[in-house]
Amino acid sequence: MLTKSPAPQSPLDRLAEAGLAWGEGTYARLAAPIGAAAFALYMLLTAFTAWVMPDANWDMLPYLAMSEEGTYPDAQALHDYAYSTVKSSVSAADYKALTDDGGGFRSHMAQNAADFHSLLGMYRIKFLYAEILSTLSSVISPVEAMRLVQVFSVLLFGAITLLWLRAEKALALAPVVGAVLIMADFGDAARASTPDLLTSALLLGGLFAYVRGREVATAILLFLAFMVRPDNIVFLAVFAVLLVLFRQKAWGVLVGFAASLAAYFAISHWAHHPGWWPHLWFSSIGQHYNMDGFEPAFSVIAYLRAFAASLLRAINLNSWVGVSVLALAGWFAADRAGFKLGRRAGILFAALVLGALAKFSVFPIHDTRIYFPHLIPPFLLLAPPFMALWAAVTAGQHRAALHVIPGDKS
Repeated sequence: MLTKSPAPQSPLDRLAEAGLAWGEGTYARLAAPIGAAAFALYMLLTAFTAWVMPDANWDMLPYLAMSEEGTYPDAQALHDYAYSTVKSSVSAADYKALTDDGGGFRSHMAQNAADFHSLLGMYRIKFLYAEILSTLSSVISPVEAMRLVQVFSVLLFGAITLLWLRAEKALALAPVVGAVLIMADFGDAARASTPDLLTSALLLGGLFAYVRGREVATAILLFLAFMVRPDNIVFLAVFAVLLVLFRQKAWGVLVGFAASLAAYFAISHWAHHPGWWPHLWFSSIGQHYNMDGFEPAFSVIAYLRAFAASLLRAINLNSWVGVSVLALAGWFAADRAGFKLGRRAGILFAALVLGALAKFSVFPIHDTRIYFPHLIPPFLLLAPPFMALWAAVTAGQHRAALHVIPGDKS
């Protein structure tokens, strides 16, 4: 049987209780500025880490190569440029890890310019990221350009998140969002020299614009997010279909999707992308050393094996499945408590969840970075219901306090 805690007897107990009460009251009054300051500090620390402790991942090599193809049209010269640039910018141990895996894929690519060049179609399709790197490389070193993009992406993502929470009067929940970001491997995404975090920030901006009814900004930002990583077309397609099915007016999303769909075919042709199945084979079934003319026959068995293997890895090695389940649990709890999402927000929430599932089904790969754009927006959509729940609980406690009979010992 639960009973009331005994009243503190010693001066130390009373002092501790008074301190806790003061801290609780102070935080309750200043939750918004404290939350915003803590979140901003986390973003600044993450941006600083992205600059001083970048991750030397192998994808740096083809991304650097694709950004300078206009300068080095010869495959061997382009290969030498990419490898020499990375060698001069990372530690000897990191460079050895990127180029020597005991005669495997990385060792082969370090020695074979033609095969390395054949892979670029899978990277060249990230058109806007390549153009940004190419432009910045004329001012600063190419590797510093990659790091600068990451720092900018962190700060942009953090600024949009704070603007979203501020617009919903939910800055008090900023530390909770920061905790979710940590669980979603935000730090790893920030340190990696890839377009994943930039596309996440642009997509977050587009979704915020959608929630606020800013249609022009929605169309532009969603299209830019697609141009950085064209696999966003899967989410945009799911989102557009749901809007049409539920007859929700949001022409910014529809225009962004239409423009992205048209650009997808044009960019795929220009980039000499090998196609969906060869790319999936390379990423999830078996690395192929030369993608020129590589057209394996489609196999349902091979696809199902790749799907099962990626699903097992996603559940046991990555965080995106767990974070997604946490968002669904939050939605369920708020909904059962009577604090429901609005129609516009509810459609977006469903699109984010179904979009991640669709992306995994179309291209089963386990890495959290692929699904990161889907992970944080659901929690921002849940901020208003949870703030309303918080206010209701607080009001209920005040009402209960008013009914306490002074001197009651029961």
